[in-house]
Amino acid sequence: MAIMRWDPFRDLVSIQERMNRLFDQTLARTRGEEEEGIATSTWMPSVDIYETADRVVLKAELPGLTREDIDINVRNNTLTLRGERKFEKEVKEENYLRIERAYGSFQRSFTLPATIQQDKIKAVFKDGVLEVSLPKAEEARPKQIKIDVK
Repeated sequence: MAIMRWDPFRDLVSIQERMNRLFDQTLARTRGEEEEGIATSTWMPSVDIYETADRVVLKAELPGLTREDIDINVRNNTLTLRGERKFEKEVKEENYLRIERAYGSFQRSFTLPATIQQDKIKAVFKDGVLEVSLPKAEEARPKQIKIDVK
């Protein structure tokens, strides 16, 4: 696993967005704007990130989206995943009794280790799961050193 310098402000934007959502939801309830079960909410896809000897893999759950709804961008060692899940207009909103699935735009950003080969990143979208494979540079891969016995 690569050692990364800790930046206390890295997650500040995410924390601010969560706090804004918390206050918006709380204030909407106190003003009577939100009825039980009818309110829609924003969403953030769940992401798993793991590392193997030769790559870093990011898996994101994006149910209900198509390939065209997803945008992946890499800039300055930051991988940004963004997209939008649109509200289905097949049924009129006033006919819904409960809306629990979240809709709207999302954006997630992840700092990449400097050892990633950015020109060889691959993404596969299958069954609502996006898998982004980030190959490591050859010099970043662990090397086994043999010990000679004399």
